[in-house]
Amino acid sequence: MARHIKARLIIMNFLQFAIWGSYLTCVGNYLGNAGLGDLIPWFYAIQGIVSIFMPAIIGIIADKYVQPQKMLGICHLIAGAFMIACWYLGYSSGQEGLVPGKSAILTLYTISVAFYMPTLALSNTVAFSILRENGYNTVSAFPPIRVFGTIGFIATMWFVNCATLTQDGEFFFSLSNPFRFQYTYMQLFVSGALGILLAMYSFTLPQCKIVKHERKQSIIQSLGLDAFKLFKSHKMALFFIFSMLLGMSLQITNGYATPFITSFKAIPEYANTFGANNATLLTSLSQISEALCILLIPFFLHRFGIKKVMLIAMFAWVLRFGLFGIGDPGTGVWMFVLSMIVYGVAFDFFNVSGALFVEQETDKSIQASAQGLFMLMTNGIGATVGTLIAGKVVEHFCHWDNGYLIGNWGITWIIFASYALVVAILFAILFKYKHQPNKLKQ
Repeated sequence: MARHIKARLIIMNFLQFAIWGSYLTCVGNYLGNAGLGDLIPWFYAIQGIVSIFMPAIIGIIADKYVQPQKMLGICHLIAGAFMIACWYLGYSSGQEGLVPGKSAILTLYTISVAFYMPTLALSNTVAFSILRENGYNTVSAFPPIRVFGTIGFIATMWFVNCATLTQDGEFFFSLSNPFRFQYTYMQLFVSGALGILLAMYSFTLPQCKIVKHERKQSIIQSLGLDAFKLFKSHKMALFFIFSMLLGMSLQITNGYATPFITSFKAIPEYANTFGANNATLLTSLSQISEALCILLIPFFLHRFGIKKVMLIAMFAWVLRFGLFGIGDPGTGVWMFVLSMIVYGVAFDFFNVSGALFVEQETDKSIQASAQGLFMLMTNGIGATVGTLIAGKVVEHFCHWDNGYLIGNWGITWIIFASYALVVAILFAILFKYKHQPNKLKQ
């Protein structure tokens, strides 16, 4: 029975992140080829904007009214359908993916991610609930399950990097064809189809019980807003504030890593290098590292506590950006590879450890709302502000030329690295937390 439960959650996590991996790191290439490069910061900012309110709203519903696993299925069904609609806009406009209008694709995409982004927190809630119901310690049991989410992300990254559909309808795998999914609207189809598949699967998951309150609740409690009372705790308030500040780094490389690496194709010296022609495949090393680093989280959390783990993540972001600033896909490709490896620490030690910390520090009656609040601060406010500012920085130093985003990328990445360094130093000084290994829930 134990293996059965874990296997079911593994499948859920695999599909959850396979949906995102289909387009998150390569949609910039598609938009650039479609003549919509100026929309890149908005495509990533929209994910943050909807994360300001949608995870909280969905979390309230899942805490109070609809069982989390059912809510997960509903969200994925809507998100998948509208992502398919985005694909159809590209499909109906020809192989090059020139969409009929910016407002149309932005509207459909916004609705899709508005229902997808809450599922990142909601899938954690479902996993934690089912694991606890079956007697597992979430700190030790969840990371080996969550790692399959990263594997799903990698799998679809590799798929869209190599899968090719020509104008004649011929399908095959390639490492050089210009019609590969990483450059076209087909990446959106893959995402939408997987979303609908996960929606159907979610409805079959074990029930996650809603905590019933026998006493009369206040209006704030009935609306599920009591998760915001966590800000009354100095420790939790600082944790959420720095989560927001670090969240500003999350979407920068997702939005600009592949256009940055692909831009080397405009430089004769690097035009034929493997990295410049397979940016999505190269960046997938980040997710491979992420998959491995997830397995280290239980040890690091038990041994060092959330403050040191978060600090490790912050300094990893400094290296992530800095190595991009001085590397290239030629003789300096090792710096790109090292940056990808470092990303696993930067992302996992922040996102996954943060979600576990919130689960450990909050009452089970507000679990979904608390996870939604963490999502709001990181992928919501933080990612939105960070993406828009990053877009302005890139726009100042770089420009689109014949489908390539070229310019002074070196100083751009150093600016991002400097920001991460300042946040790390402030966090080390201001966040006070005494690690108590025995306090972790069993």
